[in-house]
Amino acid sequence: MANVSLKGVIDMHVHSNPDLRLRAYDDFELMEAGIRVGARAIVIKTHQGTTMDRAYLCNRHNKIVHGDTNDFTMYGSITMNRVVGGINPKAVDTALKLGAKVVWLPTQSARGHMTKMNWDLGSCVDVVRDGKIVPELKEVFQLIKDHDAVLGTGHVSPEEAFVVVEAARDMGLKKVVVTHPEWWIVGMSLEDQIRLVRDYDVILERCYAQNMGGGKYKSNLPDNLAVIREVGYKNVMVDTDGGQTENPFWEIALEEYMQYLADHGIPEDHIYHMTHTIPAGLLGIE
Repeated sequence: MANVSLKGVIDMHVHSNPDLRLRAYDDFELMEAGIRVGARAIVIKTHQGTTMDRAYLCNRHNKIVHGDTNDFTMYGSITMNRVVGGINPKAVDTALKLGAKVVWLPTQSARGHMTKMNWDLGSCVDVVRDGKIVPELKEVFQLIKDHDAVLGTGHVSPEEAFVVVEAARDMGLKKVVVTHPEWWIVGMSLEDQIRLVRDYDVILERCYAQNMGGGKYKSNLPDNLAVIREVGYKNVMVDTDGGQTENPFWEIALEEYMQYLADHGIPEDHIYHMTHTIPAGLLGIE
């Protein structure tokens, strides 16, 4: 099988420094890696709140240093953990006005995440109460809709994800991504993923590897391949969730992921759809 190309690729989920956990690249190093391989865009994520201001600085730096020699763009996001006040419409409104493109539900503050980690649930951020989304989340959904932004489900449980996705669709949100459903913290079954795609036409974000604890990571590639074959490539987005020092550098991980799919019979145009077409549509770019 021919070698894959990262030209024009878009990754909607990468972690970089500054962070409370040491990452492999800082924002500028990640930007330079993206430019070096000819990527079109990266969305930077943090569990500590927002990254749209960091993305802005990267894009200004790119313009000043590189001029018009590339079309790479960094995009920012907000994650509704306790650090930003949880489900906080004001924080989301501000982030979106400053250019954030993705709004993630709670990750490390999610009830599902904290339950799996055996943490004290006293500080968790609930998205569902009595079988319905919390009132504040309705305001957040309206903001996402108004800004044509992306909703990511974060680290909520499968049961919560179904409630959230249905409410989002009922409110007219068009861009809904189920965040790394394969990760054991999320713990979504294949049947759940098939049902979400079938009933709600969501995008399944399938990432390079998953943290198993103790600094150990498990490759998701065989399982990702199986899901693509089962669900179909049109609703699967290839992301890395990269940036960990234990894993290969972002661009190496992404190339390995894409090459694995190509070597196992996934057609080039299908890989292109999962790495270019889907994320470009979510970000609203060419």
